[in-house]
Amino acid sequence: MKWMIAIVVIVVLALHQDFWLWHNRSLVLGFLPIGLAYHVAYSLLAVATMVLLVRFVWPADLEALETPGEPATGRPVPFGRGRS
Repeated sequence: MKWMIAIVVIVVLALHQDFWLWHNRSLVLGFLPIGLAYHVAYSLLAVATMVLLVRFVWPADLEALETPGEPATGRPVPFGRGRS
């Protein structure tokens, strides 16, 4: 699964280079320049890619680490307590 997500990331990075739309003056829906429409679609694809990365590739052990200012239970310290 991780290698498939790596391929998706590489494809998304390659699609970011949209040099083929630089001189195209076409409009989408009659008002939106095609380059801007492409970037809207690309942004949604980037969001979906990040969701995949967080869901399937994010290391689970990072959630168990204690951060400064938090008790060992992993729950945040209530406001005004335990911090100076």
